[in-house]
Amino acid sequence: MLTLRPYQEAAITAIYGYFQTHTGNPLVVIPTAGGKSLVMASFIEGVLKAWPDQRIIIVTHVRELIAQNHAEMIGLWPDAPAGIYSAGLGKREAQARILFAGIQSIHRRAAEIGHTDLVLIDEAHLIPGKSSTMYRRFLDALKAINPALKVIGLTATPFRLDCGMLHEGQNALFTDIAYEAPVRELIDAGYLSPLVSKQPATRLDVSKVGTRAGDFIARDLAAAVDQDAITRAAVTEIIKHGRDRKSWLAFCSGVEHARHVAEEFGRQGISCRTIFGDTPKDERDAILAAFKRGEIRALASMGVLTTGFNAPGVDLIALLRPTQSAGLYVQMVGRGTRLAPGKENCLVLDFAGNVRRHGPIDLVRPKRPGDGGGGEAPTKVCPDCDSIVALSAAECPDCGYVFPPREVKIAPTAATLPVLSPKAPQWVAVSNVSYSRHDKRGGRPSLKVTYSCGLTTYQEWICFEHQGYARRKAEDWWRKRAPGQPVPRSVNEALTLSRSLARPSHISVRPSGRFFEITGYRFDPCTHSTTASAPSATGNLAGLAGSTLSSPSRTRGATKAASPSVAGRVKTSAMGGRA
Repeated sequence: MLTLRPYQEAAITAIYGYFQTHTGNPLVVIPTAGGKSLVMASFIEGVLKAWPDQRIIIVTHVRELIAQNHAEMIGLWPDAPAGIYSAGLGKREAQARILFAGIQSIHRRAAEIGHTDLVLIDEAHLIPGKSSTMYRRFLDALKAINPALKVIGLTATPFRLDCGMLHEGQNALFTDIAYEAPVRELIDAGYLSPLVSKQPATRLDVSKVGTRAGDFIARDLAAAVDQDAITRAAVTEIIKHGRDRKSWLAFCSGVEHARHVAEEFGRQGISCRTIFGDTPKDERDAILAAFKRGEIRALASMGVLTTGFNAPGVDLIALLRPTQSAGLYVQMVGRGTRLAPGKENCLVLDFAGNVRRHGPIDLVRPKRPGDGGGGEAPTKVCPDCDSIVALSAAECPDCGYVFPPREVKIAPTAATLPVLSPKAPQWVAVSNVSYSRHDKRGGRPSLKVTYSCGLTTYQEWICFEHQGYARRKAEDWWRKRAPGQPVPRSVNEALTLSRSLARPSHISVRPSGRFFEITGYRFDPCTHSTTASAPSATGNLAGLAGSTLSSPSRTRGATKAASPSVAGRVKTSAMGGRA
């Protein structure tokens, strides 16, 4: 019998809790390798065992995900009335009560599918932001049949390059984030593999590459990156750093670039194959099977393997593809977070500058339309082992090198690891929050936020008047506390509006040298419930938006419906709480 992890239980509880008070289309955010398939299967089982007449469709765009989600459902509930509608899988079981479908196969088949009560969309970040798409037309047709249709999106990255957060903007399909499991907490709890990073000597220069639709122009990017000397140097470094690692994944900047990377691996004695979007199904399946068995040490990919790819043994990821897409960056790095026997961690070699461009994956939030540009997360490189560490780190977490002491200053911007922020956060209850203006000599002012937590106070500095990385963090911080309100452009404006801000009930803190960092926020008290995945109330799924559906009872206490924020984390000091 499968046992849900606490955050998976909390995600299901949050879905029920959301529909008791809201009528929109919520998102559930669970990191790559966090078990979205099991969450969906358990939720579906609970719904259908309480209301057997309901009809549920799970839609995605990747053949492997359709099969994976269906297999998870049958593994959890062998007698589930589940079927598949996918041309790629050769099945069209349109009348199944639980239907796992590919959007390419089903988007014109709403009339054939008929009455549907609930649609779950896996990998929801891949739905285009435009109002007229296969997904939108299909959902509109289903709503014409059943106006009470409910839609839930599941993703590891709740944002898109072209429109920011999935639940924001005029054409947004989704309306809220009902639950978000922070990747940092899942790694610290041992549910995901840790990520470590080294600073490669080889750097890909994209300074002269133009942008289009918010990302680098593909042809220009490939021309800039795909150069023999650079490829040879990068592959040599990958082999050097990966000599004790078994399963390597290289994300490349074009089809020819991937082929050249694979050829260079071969010249240097490493088995490597390429996979592209047009690789024939049988050939692709054979390559992936050999890779998972360890017969192929490396894969070089372009445009694929960022979604629906499940190879737990991956313990080295080489980023040879620069991108301005925060979501693509997180998806690429997330391929290394699965657990596997004998795997201690996954090494990320960022030749592409993505880590400095976007920050650590547990703090990433995308630019929104109209945001300023530029800005990097402040970091430094260990002189002994080349690990990229937080600017504030006193000691290298990888080799133990002790950095020379420096003058202690309160940094107005986030001090973060590039791939993963520092470890061991602890939650403390907040009794009061106060706000004041902080003026730094020679610098821009910031909003000083002081959290009273018993006899200890923690402080952070929110940089509304800065640009780039610091400004984006300030915007995320504000939106968590004042959803729907414009983000202030100045500290004085923020102070004027501060009385309307939601106050967190708890903050997550962890040591950072002589000071502390605030790493997360909770705005709602934890909810606790106690049985199986089936809801305790009776009724119909159409009543999810009302009181007819109670939160499901679980075997363990569930955490709150709204997860801690993973944005707006900045350097703090614990006044009165120092060692």
